[in-house]
Amino acid sequence: MSNLKINMNNHGDIEEALKSQTLRVCIVGIGRIGLPTALLFAKSGLNTIGVDINENLVQNINSGIYPLKDEPGIEEIFNDVIKNKKFSATTKIEDAVSNSDLIVLSLPTPMDENNIPDYSALRSVATKLSEILSPNSLVIVESTIEPGFIEDEMISTISESGRLKIEENFFIGVCPENANPGEILHDFTNLPRLVGGINNHVTKMIKMIYDFVFSVELVEMPNCKTANAVKLTTNVFRDINIAFISELSLMFEKLGIDTMQVLDAAKKKYNFQIHYPGAGVGGPCLPINSYQLLNSAKRMGVKLSMIESGRKINEKMPDHVVKLTSDAFKESNKPLQNSDILILGVSYKPNVKDIQLSPAEKIIKKLQNLGTNVHVYDPYFPSENVFGIKVEDNLDDILPKMDAAIIVTSHDDFKKIKISSFAKMKNPILIDTRGIIDPSSAKLEKVIFRGLGRGNS
Repeated sequence: MSNLKINMNNHGDIEEALKSQTLRVCIVGIGRIGLPTALLFAKSGLNTIGVDINENLVQNINSGIYPLKDEPGIEEIFNDVIKNKKFSATTKIEDAVSNSDLIVLSLPTPMDENNIPDYSALRSVATKLSEILSPNSLVIVESTIEPGFIEDEMISTISESGRLKIEENFFIGVCPENANPGEILHDFTNLPRLVGGINNHVTKMIKMIYDFVFSVELVEMPNCKTANAVKLTTNVFRDINIAFISELSLMFEKLGIDTMQVLDAAKKKYNFQIHYPGAGVGGPCLPINSYQLLNSAKRMGVKLSMIESGRKINEKMPDHVVKLTSDAFKESNKPLQNSDILILGVSYKPNVKDIQLSPAEKIIKKLQNLGTNVHVYDPYFPSENVFGIKVEDNLDDILPKMDAAIIVTSHDDFKKIKISSFAKMKNPILIDTRGIIDPSSAKLEKVIFRGLGRGNS
């Protein structure tokens, strides 16, 4: 590895460093998005180091233990770049950053208990960069942030030591991550990316680098804040439309209309983009992205009524799941109190091991407050403690001991469960919040069935 510092403000220097594979890359934050990002940089031949505060994660990576088992296709890349010594990990940000030309920030931006976006990780790293970033380095922020955060906060924080001056001896831009958990390698190699720099010159530099690493279309944005606005717009679009369908499904239940049949027919229209109702919207993206825009609106003195309403609807869906469960118990003439209820799926989305803001947590707490004995089965968390409950490791063993089951996450494994298996429960009640059960098959097996938006009444 070359010890010479590359001037990241010079297109010729960058082009030569890419060709000679001497560009040194540091990825700060090597979680679900940051690690695959680092691996693809390393796969392109660039020496890459990942930085993380999680000591166990760093130790496992350096020991060749791949941590993202629910991300198909990436483990082979991991093994190759570890073997070829193109990638390693460390907890020492000072050494990694000072010896790198390109710094990519892939840090979490969660919410606090008041639904205010929490940028503490980015702010903390920016403060460190002020002291340790080598002159003429390029910083790229992949984290999802509010429009204007780069211009209003990141630049001033990195500049606060007085060593670095934007556009003179340090450069910054964004390339918002655009990947769906569980499909990250597919998305990294197929979906277009947004590129925006503090000026057009920086935008071109970022595009040159990402063209070298990623074989996807790179859409140049006029600035950082516009690129981040696009990212939030696409995700909040989904949050609002899920709320729209979920709200309709509540009315369709009362009208005796099956929402799934409505959607199957509606999607045949060329300009209808299908979204599905459910127990709620979780994860590190959609709920947080909506609150990021709401936070921006509050600062700007603007009201985003539709986004606010969509959030309220999605956050109330766990209440409706509990209501459906209570109604089913009334039909069965069995008290809800002291009953045994199995939650099928605690992940916030199918086929991924991730419980961030999962609606399952609210459903579990509400059922426990009603005096029920809640059990959990999720094939991604066998024998682990999740939300204070030890996850069952064998569905066939636990189902016959249950009074009811609630499908909260539509894991592929759950779509394979036969209705006859649910009929073996002590008091066969099945609540489907994801539209994967055929109501008529449940009726044939004499299972008391409630489906969210399936025309139960």
